[in-house]
Amino acid sequence: MTLVAATYTVTLRYTRTMGGELYFSTTAVCITEVMKLCISMSILAKETRSLRGMMASLRDNVLRSPKEMLKLSVPSLVYAIQNNMAFLALSNLDAAVYQVTYQLKIPCTALCTVLMLHRSLSKLQWISVFMLCGGVTLVQWNPAETTKVQLEQNPVIGFVALTIAVLCSGFAGVYFEKVLKSSDTSLWVRNIQMYISGILVTLIGVFVSDGHQIIEKGFFFGYTFLVWFVIFLASMGGLYTSVVVKYTDNIMKGFSAAAAIVLSTVASVMLFGLQITLTFILGTLLVCISIYLYGLPKQDTTQIQPAESDQSVKERLITV
Repeated sequence: MTLVAATYTVTLRYTRTMGGELYFSTTAVCITEVMKLCISMSILAKETRSLRGMMASLRDNVLRSPKEMLKLSVPSLVYAIQNNMAFLALSNLDAAVYQVTYQLKIPCTALCTVLMLHRSLSKLQWISVFMLCGGVTLVQWNPAETTKVQLEQNPVIGFVALTIAVLCSGFAGVYFEKVLKSSDTSLWVRNIQMYISGILVTLIGVFVSDGHQIIEKGFFFGYTFLVWFVIFLASMGGLYTSVVVKYTDNIMKGFSAAAAIVLSTVASVMLFGLQITLTFILGTLLVCISIYLYGLPKQDTTQIQPAESDQSVKERLITV
């Protein structure tokens, strides 16, 4: 997941900056959802060992389960709100301020995990979460981006929108994790349920944002081999994310995303001439240490304390 995300970031940046006819990002997002749906259906067919078994599973879990479909439409809608709020925040805040503040989604996800999944984190894990937040902030920190803008900005609207985006990010991820782990329903069935809702949401976004231009130029305007490669990477990243959430948790997903930021930044140094700074080196060090600390096993408090040896236990038993 980390490698796919890093490759996706670098390739996406290249396709948006290499010049030429620029494709519509909204259509790319929509096609990504369609591709994730097709891949999930293929894996489900392999899981059920036949096309007929896949169709029967879809009939039971999609057509005959409107409540489950409604349940999985929640994260799709919340993610759509998050994306819109992020756009609004970037329109009213400097990029550097946005990057630093948006890292609050990491501790927000940890808090949602504790509140919604009733899962406890050790003190060391909490320290590693905030250390990761600080490390990612330093990696992305670039004061040179705080330049003058021609449009008037409203910092209050920007911070409100950013706060909503942070809360949406933490809630949607943990909600999806809770749905995945609260039943024995196949991971790929859950993915299909969510991607169907995602396709509907993104289609609405396509025609609301770029409808007039798409009618004029076409849905696949500006698509090249690299654009299709970006869509493929985004699809694989989405599928890997669901696997990571299913078998670990959303906090680990956040650590993976942070490591991907570091890798993509290093790649940007080689491909786009980005200069390494002291803050980047310090941030990378913090990210690596935080990943190591979070992965340490929790201390087992059920064992006999070290001060109470086997000999002392025997002596107390003899006394009794």
